[in-house]
Amino acid sequence: MEPRFNLNDNELGAKIGKRFANVSMAIMQSPLPKSTLELVELRASQINGCGYCVDAHTKELAAAGEPAVRINLVAAWRESTVFTEAEQAALALAEEGTRTADAQHGVSDETWAQVRKHYDDDQVAALVYVVAMINAANRLLVITRTKGGSYEPGTFDGMAS
Repeated sequence: MEPRFNLNDNELGAKIGKRFANVSMAIMQSPLPKSTLELVELRASQINGCGYCVDAHTKELAAAGEPAVRINLVAAWRESTVFTEAEQAALALAEEGTRTADAQHGVSDETWAQVRKHYDDDQVAALVYVVAMINAANRLLVITRTKGGSYEPGTFDGMAS
């Protein structure tokens, strides 16, 4: 399977991509822990089958010193003991916010209550935006068949501005 299209090689695609990256940078500069952001992005990317994003977020987590056991258990977070209650709330939001077409309720009131219990308003805003943005990124990369395997940690750091 070869990539279909490189959005960054297209003038309009690169212009839109820069704005997309600026939104992502604002999220990364939020008070939400970087590990939580990366865990959420990894979980949504696993659900969406985005090889590039799974590759990127596992490598970013590892580069930040996240233990392998936590990275490896993201897909089975409900059946593990390595995530805090706050992280579990964020992962539930990621799953329900990603599977809106599959779920009849979207994000449940129970999940929302758990998110509100553990996160302040700025952190909630960051969580909602990161779920939306990673789902958009997953769709862009799945549509263009961008493969995983070549991501280098820190690649996203210089993409905005």
